[in-house]
Amino acid sequence: MPVVRSEVETATGYLASFADGDPDDIVAFVADGFVNEHLSELGSGSVGADEYRERLPGFLSTFAGARYTVLDVVGDGATVVVRYTFEATFDGTGIEIPGMMWFTVVDGEITTRTDLWDSLAFLRQTGQA
Repeated sequence: MPVVRSEVETATGYLASFADGDPDDIVAFVADGFVNEHLSELGSGSVGADEYRERLPGFLSTFAGARYTVLDVVGDGATVVVRYTFEATFDGTGIEIPGMMWFTVVDGEITTRTDLWDSLAFLRQTGQA
């Protein structure tokens, strides 16, 4: 029997799944046609759960200990917006980056994720700006 979650539970569960560092656990929250959009200058998107799955190990190794702390959530039907802090270690440096994600959740799966995070904060914290 499939897991039944609300839209908010799906979005926040997806973010929580990063703490395990298991790409399969993360991808379990997204639809086959998942659209991963980034509005930040340093981000890059993807289309499809398979492509997303292929990219996750690189992301998780680049950002060791990746985890999202949810600061605020607003849900309205299929739309869920989450304000978060992303924490990880990048090249031996701890980072804390604020951001927001806009999710579309259909039938318990994320179909679209639009991520906007503070690229300048990342560059400053890593000594690149």
